[in-house]
Amino acid sequence: MELSTYLIGLIDSKPAPVVICDLDYRIIFMNAYAKTAYEKFGGEALIGQLLYNHCGLEAKTKIDMIIEYFKENKDQNYIFGYHEDKNNTDIYIVAIRDSNKELIGFTSMHESRTPDTSLEYYID
Repeated sequence: MELSTYLIGLIDSKPAPVVICDLDYRIIFMNAYAKTAYEKFGGEALIGQLLYNHCGLEAKTKIDMIIEYFKENKDQNYIFGYHEDKNNTDIYIVAIRDSNKELIGFTSMHESRTPDTSLEYYID
């Protein structure tokens, strides 16, 4: 089985939206959670569209600034974006690089700040 199959399976299993864009700001991948979470904006139909079509001016400006920073700083891959109070989640902008550390795209990562209270290794 190809590594890409494993990687897509891993990203699809994440219980948070993952939207990957190329450097033209075109949405090239959405995990299953993102397709559902962004259904009111088109869900899976967003793939192939420009991220800019779904952002306000302030967000566009910030994304542009971060992408330029990533291009100039090949060892920087992770920038804190903002905290979302509703879900107690921190949102990060993450660089996607090739094997030569060249920027090829970007994504956002949603990291929950709510502690998990499940029993450790508990299987129902």
